[in-house]
Amino acid sequence: MTDSPRRPGEPALSSLGLSAPAPDPADTSPHTFPDGGTWRVEVPSVEGPEAVGVVLKESSRLDVPIHRISQGSGVWMLRDTEIVEMVEATAERDIELCLFTGPRGTWDTGASVRTDSRGAGLRARGHDAVAGCVEDAVRATELGVKCLLVADEGVLWTLHRARAQGIIPADTTLKVSALIGPVNPASYAVYEGLGADSLNVPSDLTLTHLTEIRRLSAAPMDMYVEAPDDLGGYIRMYEIAELVRRGAPLYLKFGLAKAPAIYPYGTHLRDVTLDTARERVRRGRLALDLLARHGADGGMSPLGSRLPGTLRRFGAAE
Repeated sequence: MTDSPRRPGEPALSSLGLSAPAPDPADTSPHTFPDGGTWRVEVPSVEGPEAVGVVLKESSRLDVPIHRISQGSGVWMLRDTEIVEMVEATAERDIELCLFTGPRGTWDTGASVRTDSRGAGLRARGHDAVAGCVEDAVRATELGVKCLLVADEGVLWTLHRARAQGIIPADTTLKVSALIGPVNPASYAVYEGLGADSLNVPSDLTLTHLTEIRRLSAAPMDMYVEAPDDLGGYIRMYEIAELVRRGAPLYLKFGLAKAPAIYPYGTHLRDVTLDTARERVRRGRLALDLLARHGADGGMSPLGSRLPGTLRRFGAAE
């Protein structure tokens, strides 16, 4: 990102005496990805090899750089041949593929998540649910998947220990889902300590919240700059440059508001899944065009970058 990108509405607002206060340099995140970049691009909710193909084709057509493609239905919703096809297609473009692990929350017999309080959240209930997540992790990594999505603190710590002991490859990255995303610096640092390599924070965090997190942790952050409706439906396109300035290193995620839910995916949802995958890439193009107009499109990590750098972990992982 350039030193002084144009802010939205300037210089028109300046001529009307309505200029915004100058950014405070103290709010700028001191952190970057290990390659020196401040932001990367992720396309989420890509639910199978056909959807991967649509995303790759559309990203080529619209010239949208992609660092990571993620899936939300789960490893268990894919056949081995489908996983291998997704791995090979993304590897050809040097894109990280991230698949969700195991049963969680509303996908088991737990009733508390269906109450008004949403008790227990969308976490792994009991030993068997943790075991299912570990089964998914081992199977997926054996088939070449290098990034795993988790929605439970215990699963995160277990998989972090598993990679420390060589049960899954040491370079496997672990991504914390928006379903349990931390909302304060202390909880963010706890997830980092448990093994998180990137953390999806809720899209309703303020710019000040991001600055507070960055004063304590350098772990990469993921944020929906357009969130699905079940995560709030927030659209923060005009804030992207400031989100990066405050939240770097940051994955820009392009969800889709006003779109049907597609988890868990099956062929009965094929058309809407492919259509929304295509539109997520287009949303990415819109965001990149906006950054370019404001002179704020510098700072992107080189394509193919995936590792988070050195992070702080709790002891006794082995």
